[in-house]
Parts: sequence; C-alpha cells; structure tokens
Amino acid sequence: MDLCNLIERNAAFTPDKPAIHFEGVTLSYADFSARIALTARALKSEFGVGRGDRVAILSLNRPDYLVLLYACARLGAILVPLNWRLAVAEQVFILSDAAAKVLVLEQAFAPVLPALAEQHPETVPVGIDFTPANGLQIDDLLARGHGDDRNPHIDLSCPLLIVYTSGTTGRPKGAVLRQEALLWNGVMSQHMHGLTSDDHVLTVLPLFHVGGLNIQTTPALHHGATVTLHARFTPESTLAAIVSDRPTLTVLVPATIQAVTEHPGWAAANLSSLKAVATGSSIVPPALIARITARGVPVLQVYGSTETCPIAVYTRLGGNLSRAGSTGLPGLCCEAKIIDKDGDELPAGKAGEIAVRGPNLFFEYWGNAKATQQAIHDGWYRTGDIAQRDAEGYFFVLERKNNMIISGGENVYPAEIERVLSEHPDVVDCGVIGRPDPRWDEVPVAFVVKRQGCALEAETLRAHLQSQLARFKVPRDIVFVDDLPRTALGKVQHHLLRRIDDPEISETETRS
Repeated sequence: MDLCNLIERNAAFTPDKPAIHFEGVTLSYADFSARIALTARALKSEFGVGRGDRVAILSLNRPDYLVLLYACARLGAILVPLNWRLAVAEQVFILSDAAAKVLVLEQAFAPVLPALAEQHPETVPVGIDFTPANGLQIDDLLARGHGDDRNPHIDLSCPLLIVYTSGTTGRPKGAVLRQEALLWNGVMSQHMHGLTSDDHVLTVLPLFHVGGLNIQTTPALHHGATVTLHARFTPESTLAAIVSDRPTLTVLVPATIQAVTEHPGWAAANLSSLKAVATGSSIVPPALIARITARGVPVLQVYGSTETCPIAVYTRLGGNLSRAGSTGLPGLCCEAKIIDKDGDELPAGKAGEIAVRGPNLFFEYWGNAKATQQAIHDGWYRTGDIAQRDAEGYFFVLERKNNMIISGGENVYPAEIERVLSEHPDVVDCGVIGRPDPRWDEVPVAFVVKRQGCALEAETLRAHLQSQLARFKVPRDIVFVDDLPRTALGKVQHHLLRRIDDPEISETETRS
C-alpha cells in the first residue's frame, strides 16, 4: 500500500464527491485520482522518475501541487516543495542539494531557471502555465505519457517529502518525511478536529510548509472530505470564502488571524459554518484567540515542526480548551516530554526542551548525517523549543532554545515579553532579542511597530511592562521600527533582528 491508495479508495467510494475547489473549478475524487495517474505515468515514461527520485515544485497553491504529491507517492518518488518567497540563490541551493530530477514551476518564478541551468543543468523544467526553454508545459507532458503509472515495491516506508527548514541555524536542512509519517499525522488530525468525510477545509496557508499541507489539507483528502484551495492568503478572500463557501475548518497562524480579524468585514461576517479554527506555528497571543472565540468559534492549538510532519501536541475539538496559553496534550499517535540538557525528563512546572517520538517523525536530514544524529537521540527528536507542562500533562510552549536570553543567570523568554508588549493598545507588532552586555551577559531589547499616528514613547511601554514583569525582563532598549522580518507563516525572524541590532554581527554568528 502507498499513500495514493487513499485517494483511489475515496474515488471508488465517492467518485463524484468534490475533492478540490480552486478558482471556480472543481476536481471530483474521480478527476483527482485520474489526474494523479496521468501525472505519475508521464513522470515515469518521460523522465524515468522512480523510487527515491526527487521532483521539485515552485508554485503558489494550486491543485497541481497535491496531484504531484500523490503522483510521487504512487512512484515512490520524493516531492521537494520550494518556498516561493526565497531568493533565487536560496532556491537553487535547495534544488542542487536535493539533486532534483524535475522542477515543476509557474511562470512567475521562471527567474530561477537561468541560475538552475548553470548550476544544476540535469534538472528538467516543466511549466505549469508556460513552456520553459529546454523543458515542457505540463499538459503536453501528460499527453505524451505512456505505459505503467506505478513502480514496484512501493509502500508506506518510502520517503515522500523533503521539506527544507528556514535556515536559521546555517544552510537550510531538508527534513525527509516518509509516507507513513503523513498517514499517522492524518490520524492525529482526525482526532484533533473530529475530521470526517463531511468536512470542508479552507486552505489559505502555503503548501510549501507542512502547516498548510498537513495540518488539515492532506488529512481531509485521506478521509474523503473537500478542500477549497486559495493560491495565497489575503484577508478579503479568506473572509469571503468563509461566508460564501461555508467551510467547517481552516488553519490560521497569528499573523493571518490578526489580518482577518482587523478587516472591516470581520464583525459582520457569518462564521456559523466553522466548527473550529486551528492555529499554531508560533506562540499565539491570547488576545488574538479571544477575537475568534468571541464570535462563538472554538480555537484549537497545535504544536509541532517540519520534523514532526507537523502535528505533535494539540488541543482537540470537544476537549479541554480552558487552559489559556496551552498548546495541549501529546498527540494520539506520538509521545512528547520535557527534558533537561542531559535528556532526562523533567517534572511538571520545570521548563526544558520538548522531545517528541513517534511514527510522524522525520526519517533524516537529507544528506546530513551529523545534523540527524544531533537532532535524534534514542528515537527522540529534540525540537529546540522550550516548554513546561502542568500536573495534568498539558504543554505550555515558552520559547525557541536559541532565542532564550540568559540575563544575570536568569532565563528570560522573549515570547513572554512580546505577549505583554502586544497587550498595549498602541503596539501593532513586536519582537524581542538578547543583546550582549558586559555585566549581565545579555539584556533584552525590544523592536516595536506602533499604531500609525500614535505618539507612543519608550518610557510609556517600559511602565506598561514593569506593571506585569520582573525588572530584569524589562527591555534595556526599545527600538521603534516600521515592520519586522517574518517567515512565510508569520514567525518573527529573531536572527535577523540580531543583525539589525548589531550590523557587524556576521550571518554565521546570528545563526549559531
């Protein structure tokens, strides 16, 4: 059995059921399954794609993305999703590192092709909406496909995805996820969301990230539900889809929650179809969650990473959602614990690193045995995230380990300071880092985006912070900026803030 069999079985049970809605076009499960078979046949016959070969995609969200994923599963090949927000040099590094046999891309991202041809000419380009030089357009490719659309000896142990991390610790690392990781991740998604074939998932987050791909999208397709896919997120289109398409589930990260809830149409939007909104990616300010729950929609939190596919710890629909700030319990099919620097489990109330073990874990970092050995110890993946749990086992994520500030021997968590800053009505956005200090080792420094037109001053913010935080946690310096560097899913890039704070810091030092 391979993961594509789930799509085929859903097509057999409910051939006319909508699988994917996209820009006015609907693919039924029968259509979806047939397109996967055509794509697999063409990749195999025209390019010799077989077990273990890498096929990359550089595109906004579209059905081709999901077709290609399951075609790779059918062939035992590996999909390499590329972040379209990266610079060309970063994209070419990933394509070269993964030694991609084929690159499927939209014309908007064609600027990568000259550099790719120079540095990795073995990669064949396939255009989704154009015909690249020395390549094919995808419909022409499908028309030329012939022969068998399967490869022998394919099962759930085959790697299916190489998803590259953001590169905050040096060059990006490619986390290899097997087909079975997506299968068990889907089981936990079903448990988290109460997911059934009657659900309708709205996907607005990018599919190049495991959050957009695997929290709800692939689990919905495995269970025979319907997915409405947006090419990219905008608050206008998201609200309009909730009102008109009536989805039951969606995933929004803090940055997109803020954008949607601040849109003029938010107050009047009919949200009655939503049985829940899931969120995660970074620590979620309680005030943002309250904006949604005030409208009668439960908010489910999920913790994980690229390396966990990503579902690892979560709150679930119908479960206990009363613990403010908690990301929930270890998932149905995996284990999680809090450990000290020696790997020993810590008791409730003690902060330490989150470790995860289970069939949803990544298999290895592509071509990087040293990094794999550093990350996985006796089957436990050490996440680099700091958290604590309460007496009932509920997890509370505090900070990334490499973001933690040690000031005068005290651990200072930037997320805690950021939470208090964000509660000030004139603060739109904020990020906190540690600055080297000769006396205290490090002191916190805050970067703040203030509400347009307000006269907010640093001393006002310090007074606000001092009313809620210990003195050593109050930032030594508050820097007002126009915006903050963020990832595609809205995480503040603290390593870039450190470079802004001290331009003489090298890229290597900020990533250490």
